[in-house]
Amino acid sequence: MFEIQPMNADTYRQKTRRSTVMIALIFLALAMALSTLAVAFFGTPGGDNLRFNVGGVFVAVLLMVALMRKVFWTQPWMRPAVYSWQLKRSLMSVTNVMHHVTAAVEQGDPVAMKLLRFYHLGLNQMHQLDGNSSDHTQLSHEMEQHKQRMQALNIDTEQTRLDPAWLAAVKPSSR
Repeated sequence: MFEIQPMNADTYRQKTRRSTVMIALIFLALAMALSTLAVAFFGTPGGDNLRFNVGGVFVAVLLMVALMRKVFWTQPWMRPAVYSWQLKRSLMSVTNVMHHVTAAVEQGDPVAMKLLRFYHLGLNQMHQLDGNSSDHTQLSHEMEQHKQRMQALNIDTEQTRLDPAWLAAVKPSSR
């Protein structure tokens, strides 16, 4: 279950830039080192060693995938980037069933209304974190209309958690 956390956009951008640079530098160092080692062990002096250079870069990519999954993902310096990835994945899971959500909201389904509210709150935070103010005006209007409708039906508007059961409930096959 994903939960929207309060986060300062400037701090978020600073930390994600730092983690991106760290990952890029680690990858560059690995790619260069592995390519150099591949050429040193398997290459021929003055020969065509492109395949060993490419092989070193390919192994560096595989090693970076493993490092990301097993080591970096849990590091404190990666938390903002991991949070952003989880937020975007959660929003995508709602986007994938959005046509069902909007249809259910029109019928007054409280679960769909909660799901749409979570989506609005998450999308709003993503826009703030990414510094995307161009889509914010349209979203703010939709958010306010939906919030007022929820308040009129006495449905809690603080929907900061994505309950996977909500996604299942709006799909026609689960009804």
